[in-house]
This record gives sequence, C-alpha cells and structure tokens, in this order.
Amino acid sequence: MAENRHLPWQSPLVVGCLAGLLAGLALPPQGWSPLLWLALVPLWGLGPLAAGAGAGVAVLVSHRWLLWLHPLDWVGVPGPLSLPLCLALWGACGLLAGVLVASWRALVGRLGPERLATALVGAALWGLVEVALARGPLFWLGLGSAALPGDRPLAGLAVVIGAGGLAAVQLLFGWGLWRVLVAARAGRGPWRRLALLWCAAVVAGHGLGWSLLAAQPPSRAQSTSLLLLQPAIPTRQKFEFGQQQRLLQRLAAAQQEASERGVQAVLLPEGSLALGQGLPRKTPVEVLSGGFRLNEGEHRSSLLRFAPDQIEPVGWVDKHRLVPLGEWVPLAGLLQWSGLSAVGGLTPGSPSRLLARPLGAIGVAICYEIADGHGLAAASRDGAQWLLASANLDPYPLLLQQQFSALAQLRAIESGRWLVSVANTGPSLVVSHQGVVQRSLPPGRASTGLVAVHQRDGATAYARWGEWPLVALGVGGLLGRRRCNQAQP
Repeated sequence: MAENRHLPWQSPLVVGCLAGLLAGLALPPQGWSPLLWLALVPLWGLGPLAAGAGAGVAVLVSHRWLLWLHPLDWVGVPGPLSLPLCLALWGACGLLAGVLVASWRALVGRLGPERLATALVGAALWGLVEVALARGPLFWLGLGSAALPGDRPLAGLAVVIGAGGLAAVQLLFGWGLWRVLVAARAGRGPWRRLALLWCAAVVAGHGLGWSLLAAQPPSRAQSTSLLLLQPAIPTRQKFEFGQQQRLLQRLAAAQQEASERGVQAVLLPEGSLALGQGLPRKTPVEVLSGGFRLNEGEHRSSLLRFAPDQIEPVGWVDKHRLVPLGEWVPLAGLLQWSGLSAVGGLTPGSPSRLLARPLGAIGVAICYEIADGHGLAAASRDGAQWLLASANLDPYPLLLQQQFSALAQLRAIESGRWLVSVANTGPSLVVSHQGVVQRSLPPGRASTGLVAVHQRDGATAYARWGEWPLVALGVGGLLGRRRCNQAQP
C-alpha cells in the first residue's frame, strides 16, 4: 500500500471519477479495451471511496439512456414528477454500482492489491459476481462486455470462459498495467521487463481468443431462411387501435411474402401481439412473435410460437428476467401502480430459455435477458441450434440499441450459435457464431428483411463448463496467497 504514495495523484476522488468517465466511454458501443485497461489502473491503486466513485460515474455514463424514459405521463406519472423520477432511477444505478465496487476494493485492499495472488482472487470474484448479477434483475453492462464491438479477438476468449472470465481478464490487464506504472514511477530497474511481460500477456490473450474463434466447427451447409418484421411503432402508441391495425396489416403482408418466397418463419419483436390476439391469417409459415398470455390468472410477456396454418399459439417461452420497476414492482399487490411500462405488473416464467420446434429447438432471450449469457449457453447445450433475441427498445436512443448489439455478439460467441435479433425499432440483425454481424435493418424505420441463419450443434467449452474456470482461478489465487504467507518468516 505504501507504493501508492509514489503515484502522482493529488486528489484520489477526482482521479477515480475521471477513471470512471474513461471506463464508461470504453464500454459498448465503443468496446475499446485499451482505454478500459487505463481506466482500471486507479481501481487497483486508489482506496474504496475513490474506486466506488469511479464505478458510479462509469455506470452513469454507460447507462445514460435511462433518461430517455422521460416523460412518463404515458404510464400515469404526473409531469412534474417525471424527470425527478428518471433522474432518481439513473442515480440509484450509479449508487448501487459504487457500493458494490467500493466493497470489492475494500476486500482487495485488506488482502494486498500489489500481490498477483490477490489480483487473481479479486478478478475471479468480480467475474463471478457479474455472472450472478446478470441472472437477476439489476444488471445490464459490465466489464465482461467491454471487448465488443471493438476488440473481437479478445472477446473470443468467451468461447471458454464466458463474460465473467472476460471481466476477470480485463481486470488482470488493468492490474498488470498498474504494476508497470508503479515500478516505472519508483525508478525500479525491472519495470521494462514487467512492461514486456504485460505486452506479451496482452498479445497472447488476443492470439488465443482469435484462434478459439477460428477453431469453431463449421456450420451446417443448409441454412434457415427467416423474415424479420421491424414495426417501428412508438411504445407510447403501440396499444392504440389504429397502430394495432397497421401492425396486423404488416404482419399479414409479411406472412404472404414469406409464403411466396418459401421462408421458414416470420419473426416479430417483443410485445407485438396484445393479450389473447392471434394471427390475422393462416399461411403455411411458422410465426415467432412477442406477445402476452395469461397463465392461471398471471400476465406474462412471452415469445409465442404459431405453427404453420394456425392462428393461435401452440408453444411459448415466458420472459423470466423482468425489468425492475418497468415490468415488475416489489409488493405490487400493495401498491396502486404497476410499473413504468404500458404492460407493468408481469410475472416471471421458467428460467429455461429453450423453445422446442419441429424444425429444431432454439434459445430465446426476451429483451433485457440478452444480458444473461448463462441462460442462452445452457439452452445451446440442451439442443438449441440458433438463438433468437426479441426486444422492444423504444423510447430509448440508439445508444441502447448499440449496447444490445454488442451483447448479442457476445452471446453468440459464448454459445457458439448464430443469433437473430428482431426489435421494434432495432437492432434487427443477424450475428454469426463468431460474433460477426452479417446483416442489420436500418434503426428506427419500419422495414422487413430476409435473412439466413445457420444451424449448429455441439457445445462450446463455456456452455459445458460454465464458471468453473473462474472458480479455479480464484482457488489458485487463494492457494498462492497461502504459500506466500507460509514462506514468510
């Protein structure tokens, strides 16, 4: 800890906030890993308060799209309360991130951050916590997604270690850079050797990630043809009678086009069909559409499957990871408020993301669930041959669509599956199993697009092993600390 006094930082809190600003800018949609490593240097060198402040700033910068919720008059929030409420939600996200990172930094400080063994333990713990948070309702972006779209070779490591492992790698690169800078500032002789070792580790990580992507088995020769329907209907107007009628007309036209062109399925975004609403016509084409259904009196947001020549759904996957305050409100039964959504008051479904189909099972993520790689990797391991992300990101700005796209690329790499995203205003796109966007529809405009998806079998190392490599990393760090302590007189 004494080494920190040699660093030229006169105001740790200011430096922490500036580092948080850099980290927020390094996250998707940029995905600039080198900028993130620089931003992580103060995380290791400063105390818990400055580290927590930096984390809060990073979340405020990367999650600024939350302010686009305003105005909330369309869900019954009075005008004067709308902006303060949105600011409070935005600030609460930053505060929660700050508390979590400050707690993590306090633990690392007690263990001695200058030790490699501590760095291994701290990185593994961070990665495991990110994965755990992603399975709950209070997480969107983390260090695990920071490599995309700008650093796909490094993101290739997710084939084996997933998003949690990528978060750990980013932290370790930041720790290594911190040790180099500390040694250089102190004028120590071996700092050049440390710098070379750090550069070698960065090059090796990128080379390994690239080779993992290139080594993925080839896709099936035969592809699945799909027709994407992007309605671009403002959420504030989606349940108006006129908008519903226009959507059904577009859907009927898409069904007819798909039938004439021999397309296997028509895809619609989250929440397209109202509760109890069927298809406008029968055609010999499967339809996969977001919608709503009742299950023993409970409202659920679902991905509905309509078999060919059927107008009522024959299968579905219910949304499991609900947006807090948007779709789910704690103690909703005691409050006269269903949430910041036109469809608030939903209940979660089964955690399984697998949808069985005669043409082959698929993995499904409904909007916010794209942040959880564990569920989609499990679906691919259980037989999903490609992934479908159905979303409605209106009224949020293009920034959120770009972050969604980066997460879609990461999910495709982790699971080794092609991923199709269909969203109300975008992103509607196709991503290969190597994380490459093959085609996308223009954002914010009503359009349709014919795309091809390759079916794939087998499971990536991450789908098989999950977070066990991270656990092994943490255990290795603990064993290393124990040996070092025993070796000391």
